[in-house]
Amino acid sequence: MSIYTEAMLHVALLRGINVGGANKIDMRQLKAVFEAAGMTSARTYINSGNVVFSTDLPDRAQIAKLLEDAIEARFGFAVSVLVRSVDEIRSVVDALPADWTNDQMTKCDVLFLWDEIDHPSILGQLHFDPAMEDVRYTPGAVIWRVDRRNASRSRLTRIVGTPLYRQMTIRNCNTARKLLELMAG
Repeated sequence: MSIYTEAMLHVALLRGINVGGANKIDMRQLKAVFEAAGMTSARTYINSGNVVFSTDLPDRAQIAKLLEDAIEARFGFAVSVLVRSVDEIRSVVDALPADWTNDQMTKCDVLFLWDEIDHPSILGQLHFDPAMEDVRYTPGAVIWRVDRRNASRSRLTRIVGTPLYRQMTIRNCNTARKLLELMAG
């Protein structure tokens, strides 16, 4: 049994690392950066920048800034870090319909939102076709589902490169569920 309470558990979602050969970060080195920054029980999950950790620091923004500074100092480039508590991740995962999966038939992503755009009105800024895409807001995220055969026609992909896109980080629903499992386990 861990000596850490759930209230101390967080996940850091790093934006834009190890994508298309850019901003490469080794996960063992990333874990070491977290530990050097004072985070405990750091565990990485897959190569896309997901780190579950514990800290007694109470402020998410303070934690994110500390981690961003530590990552830039170690790797030489800036990386935006979104920090969420176990309760916040649980809330997002609980909002995912059980039959929404990321598999050969369906694409389902969770667009985790920075606080500046975390509001139900975000749906009005996303261009999607409700006839072929299911898009829902839940506090902290937008959940998007589309049949794979329609994924390339999705209008939602047009946000890539926009200022709005730079205020979110995306994980597939399987990853979101696994992060909660790691945090709760």
